[in-house]
Amino acid sequence: MIQNPRPRRLLLFNLVTDADDPVLGFTSLWIRALAARTEQVEVLTMRQGRIDLPPNVRVHSVGLEAGLSRPRRLLRFYSQLSAILRAAPIDGCFSHMMPLFSALGGPVLRTLGIPLVTWYAHPSLTRTLKAADFMSNRMVTSLPGAYPYRADKLTVIGQGIDTALFHPVSDVPVNPHMILCVGRLSQVKDHPTLLRAFAQLLKSRPDLRLHILGAALREPDRLYLESLRQLTASLGISDRVAFEKPVPFTELPLWYSKCNVHVNLTPAGFGDKVAWEAMACGRPCLVANADFAETLGRHAGELSFPQGDAPGLAARLGTILDTSDAHRSAVGTYLRGQVMRLHSIDGLTDRILNELEFCRTGVRVQVPAGVS
Repeated sequence: MIQNPRPRRLLLFNLVTDADDPVLGFTSLWIRALAARTEQVEVLTMRQGRIDLPPNVRVHSVGLEAGLSRPRRLLRFYSQLSAILRAAPIDGCFSHMMPLFSALGGPVLRTLGIPLVTWYAHPSLTRTLKAADFMSNRMVTSLPGAYPYRADKLTVIGQGIDTALFHPVSDVPVNPHMILCVGRLSQVKDHPTLLRAFAQLLKSRPDLRLHILGAALREPDRLYLESLRQLTASLGISDRVAFEKPVPFTELPLWYSKCNVHVNLTPAGFGDKVAWEAMACGRPCLVANADFAETLGRHAGELSFPQGDAPGLAARLGTILDTSDAHRSAVGTYLRGQVMRLHSIDGLTDRILNELEFCRTGVRVQVPAGVS
């Protein structure tokens, strides 16, 4: 752990603060980790749900969950930010996937000399992101290719995976016929390539079963899910594919632990945390994103496939399924070690605080290690 001075009071901009959210519930784990190193954390969030956080964390919502209009949410943002800043000095602000709040609050924070570090890991480059970059002292991201703008303020600090939560569940037997794909149902996830690869595999391995677990959050996502069902039917594999309902993130270790192999098809430009979660649970994970090469380490060739290449994915799946149980177990153990070294939540939290300390003093106590 980095031995730099702990900030007394930390401001955190967060998109969704809800322990039960199937996509963003993990942010409660990040907040907990930051709170363990901070006397007080003030969370300013777009939407709140069930709050499961320690006593030294206070959550302030701008009211999306109450259906407030954009103008009212804007007024509430500045009202609550002002109240937080008047209550006691803030030592630093960390903004997680909230370039809007960074852009809105940045001028106020800059006037008061409060450093702002913004996390962003998505290929979408917007005017809001450019404004957030301008207002932030530092930008941080998970993987080298996950930030789409200029790199003069950027530090790659890895992803924050709670390896105490995401670990192999020893009393859950591995299902040798189960292939798993976890993640939000969105076109960028490229499920059609997986379905076509799976249909090819079934010709020689009819006992296989594919489980696709994720939420369709918006209307385009729901239309996308329907298109996946239609593709599954046209390929004649509906009886071997299950579209599972999303579950709380705390239940995901059970799913990861019982699959034989996990597949993630998200392209470069994203840092998809579900791939690291599966690895932390000791499962082989096939990926299409070349930025995962460092985490995959000596197994990068075995566990990577070209984006959109269904035959290539089928071949990789066939190879890993044909290996011995002992080999897959050894691969899983190695990958868990890589996640613990490069992407643990403790390491991430230390690197965030290190960036804030660098903003204050111009000195890094420890340069973030393990990520290129």
